[in-house]
Amino acid sequence: MIEIAEVVVVILVATLRAGTPLVLAALGELIAEKSGVLNLGVEGMMLVGAVAAIIATLGTGSYMLGALAGTLAGIAMALVFGLLTLSLRANQVAAGLALTIFGLGLSAFLGLAYRDRPLDGLKPLAVPGLSDIPVIGPLLFGHDVFVYFSLALFAAVAWFLARTRGGLVLKAVGEAPEAAHALGHDVLAVRYLATAFGGATAGLAGAYLTLVYTPMWADQMTAGRGWIALALVVFATWKPGRVLLGAYLFGGVTIAQLHLQAQGVAVSSHILAMLPYVATILVLVLIARDATRIKLNAPAALGKPFEPGR
Repeated sequence: MIEIAEVVVVILVATLRAGTPLVLAALGELIAEKSGVLNLGVEGMMLVGAVAAIIATLGTGSYMLGALAGTLAGIAMALVFGLLTLSLRANQVAAGLALTIFGLGLSAFLGLAYRDRPLDGLKPLAVPGLSDIPVIGPLLFGHDVFVYFSLALFAAVAWFLARTRGGLVLKAVGEAPEAAHALGHDVLAVRYLATAFGGATAGLAGAYLTLVYTPMWADQMTAGRGWIALALVVFATWKPGRVLLGAYLFGGVTIAQLHLQAQGVAVSSHILAMLPYVATILVLVLIARDATRIKLNAPAALGKPFEPGR
């Protein structure tokens, strides 16, 4: 019985770790989309954030500076997207796809000299007297700082959207930008800030991959997590609580397939590796069947450019 409990705890802890980059990236995209900005460049921003983080960490020896570098790299990528779509009014879908392609190439180029150079990896926080408590200790006090930060970010985003004037302004800009502009709100400024926030969290999610989850750099190491984060926002119908649930669902399936491989299940490892993505697609198909709910929850001005004075 004790052994089963220990296995369950290990799986739950691993699920939280696997879901953390998705929580970070999806919450940022949620804020961006709430403002009416559809940024499909999450995968590219995560990759650039990941390579920037490992370059900074190997160069300085500081994980904090590495995380900061990843965050700033994500913001820089997001601001490029903002310049193209908000100021120059380029098509958001095309610009987002271009940002992902650019991120793939840029990260591969910058990471050439750092490929397969391992880090020790950021260790979990240890709380004396609490981390050693059976079951509860590892679940509550056995995680790294990124996991705790992602949970704090979730709480902050949920509070911001539901309880603050800034959250109301953000949603107003995403629903009716012309009306928000008429009331005196700077629509473009709000959208720039929301886009930058999305870039910051995507860059931090990428930093988590190279500094904690798989502490090294490898080309395309995000393995589609940016696209999954985008899908989670739709799966969540633009609600933070469902984003958290969806991220941990994906993380749980990811860990489950790894355990199945370790147990020697007579199924191809390639098929097992597909399971998290298949699960995500199935959930999205089920959600998409209720088109009315998606339309009711989606920001009305999502993906639509705004021109002040028109």
